[in-house]
Amino acid sequence: MSAERSSLPSRPPKGWARCLYSGALYTLSPLIWRRVWREQVPTHPRLERLGLVPALNGATLWLHAASVGEVIAARPLIEALCSRYPAHRLVITTMTATGAERVDALFGGEVTHHFVPLDFPGAARRFVSKLAPDLAIFFETELWPNLLEACYRQGTPVAVVNGRLSERAMRGYRRLGALMANALAKVDWLAAKSNEDAERFRELGMASERLSVVGSLKFDISVDENVCGESERLRASFGTRPVWIAASTHPGEDEQVLTAHGRIRERYPDALLVLVPRHPQRFDDVADLCRMRGEHLARRSRSEPVQRATTVYLGDTMGELMRLYGAADIAFVGGSLVPIGGHNLLEPAILGVPVLSGPELANFLDVAEVLRSANALTDIADAEALGEAVSDLFAAPAERLRRGDAGKAAIMAQRGALARTLDGLERLLPCPSELPTRTDNSQ
Repeated sequence: MSAERSSLPSRPPKGWARCLYSGALYTLSPLIWRRVWREQVPTHPRLERLGLVPALNGATLWLHAASVGEVIAARPLIEALCSRYPAHRLVITTMTATGAERVDALFGGEVTHHFVPLDFPGAARRFVSKLAPDLAIFFETELWPNLLEACYRQGTPVAVVNGRLSERAMRGYRRLGALMANALAKVDWLAAKSNEDAERFRELGMASERLSVVGSLKFDISVDENVCGESERLRASFGTRPVWIAASTHPGEDEQVLTAHGRIRERYPDALLVLVPRHPQRFDDVADLCRMRGEHLARRSRSEPVQRATTVYLGDTMGELMRLYGAADIAFVGGSLVPIGGHNLLEPAILGVPVLSGPELANFLDVAEVLRSANALTDIADAEALGEAVSDLFAAPAERLRRGDAGKAAIMAQRGALARTLDGLERLLPCPSELPTRTDNSQ
């Protein structure tokens, strides 16, 4: 057990709130199971949701990232853990099927993936017992009371990294005060993204001596040179026409994007929109919407070429967003014209692509502020403003270049959270040289 573990109270807060929480989960279990039933991939049995996974031999690290966005944000940390702790098997868990597919696409056999068990007491105990991790790492706000309890009972140190807690989430968690205080008492170290996030965690009961502000891991994003090369080839296939991308869009947002594109084409008739819906189950619906709006559509999933008459290129594939961003002159990041909280502004910015966003940015306020400070983020309020902003940037290539360069430089200047996070995690683990080489089991 780590030295940090000794800083925990000898008797954690009473678990009555967790017992009530568990009872509520059991009562709602039919609804919960139905909700996760479709979150599945063929290579993983659904019984993983009950903690039924193969036992592992040797040293193991466990990192939980809920879905696609968290997996992408955690990528620098995952790569660093694989490099720094080669004697450990790294197990990644996700809640969603799209998150599982992203883990496989990014890391393949370099890591082991399982679906995280539902937070029933028995499932949590079975899962932690089978993994027997030397360290459990929860990404952002994934605070599951029974999983944390299972780690505590087994003596597994727990870290929460890239910890964030929005004001909206804080209001919800505050109503579960006793439950959250009990859960946070099981966390050995919490690495918050900002002073504001740290203060909210303190209000929920996180001890200050086990809380650090390290910055956002999102800023340590890296760009694969192969991806850049593929972006250049894709851009060349589009020709010299102006190209903009609307990525990670949601219902109610695609309609606004297509309205904006119609206005853009009044000034730039050959403009091409690359439209990338957030969720794959919506690809066909968005394709139908484009046709209904009279757009000439090409679908990437079908390898349909972009021809002179094509007005919308539908990015209906998974794992290719960075390639598509790199092929555009301007990027609008979705989830921001509808009350979703925004999506990852860093991906286009690190590629030097000027970034536009709507006002709904609760999940990315820190990133938005960095880009705004560098005059590298264009805020738009609606479809009309989006069309006008894109058209104005098409008309000003020098300004596009300046904003793209400024955004990339601002992101590069914020790096460093990864090193600080790794330093904190190292205090919870033995030195890699002291560990035996793991026994490699089949997955």
